[in-house]
Amino acid sequence: MAIGVFDSGVGGLSVHHKLVERFPTADFVYLADQANSPYGGRPGEEIVALTRAGCERLFAEGCNLVVLACNTAAAVALRRLQQTWLPGYRKALGRPVNVIGIIVPTIEAATGLPWEHEAERRGDKVEKLDILGVFSTPATTSSRVYEIEIDKRRQDVAVFSEPCPELARMIEQGAGREELKRVIERHVAALAKRIGRAPDRAILGCTHYEIVADLFRAALPPGTPLIHQPQATADALTRYLERHPEFDPGHSGKRLFLTTGAPGAQNGLVETFWGGPLHFEKA
Repeated sequence: MAIGVFDSGVGGLSVHHKLVERFPTADFVYLADQANSPYGGRPGEEIVALTRAGCERLFAEGCNLVVLACNTAAAVALRRLQQTWLPGYRKALGRPVNVIGIIVPTIEAATGLPWEHEAERRGDKVEKLDILGVFSTPATTSSRVYEIEIDKRRQDVAVFSEPCPELARMIEQGAGREELKRVIERHVAALAKRIGRAPDRAILGCTHYEIVADLFRAALPPGTPLIHQPQATADALTRYLERHPEFDPGHSGKRLFLTTGAPGAQNGLVETFWGGPLHFEKA
């Protein structure tokens, strides 16, 4: 069996890279839905349908567990798929399969609390707010998943999201660093203007953004902590596999990269991040 990693494009490679580091002997299949990337500006029903199709392709490839390494897919589609599609699909398939996301681990990392925790509502005034900035796609921003779920757990954390509608596409297409730098600086400044100051911490709420995390660090005030989704996801998957031994990740070190788009090498920006050439096969 194998672990599947799904994203609308190459951004999920940031999560995949950390998972391969954490589980070097496990078998992995990565699927990029580049024919339909990016997801951030698509209607919700389209995102659900595309995410389901991606999961089906990975299960057909022999995966028994799929990680949605895409904030948009996880925010918009994951709960729907878990509640309305997976139960019947498992029966038809005749084996245990599951789909998990990256937002739960990110919220656990941002709050320092387990997902099951919900804060008691008190009338006491919070003396000092921790201002958390989230940079994400428009679809993730519109879902308000970070605002809603963090507020359930921590009343002393205020979340402000900044939608970056063009950024994932630019990274996908291998835009130059100077052009990316200008766009990122503009979004960091827009968020700070809305808050009234810079955030105390920030989440890069799109896995594409991790590829240019250094540009976010440079645009934010020095020392601003970034919550890294790849690390949080690797930690969460470690705990998940310990609890669920039925999801065998395989042991041959298989690495397969699939795309619904044009097969072949990826752009230089992505390959620089990965640390070597990447060849995608046609899904």
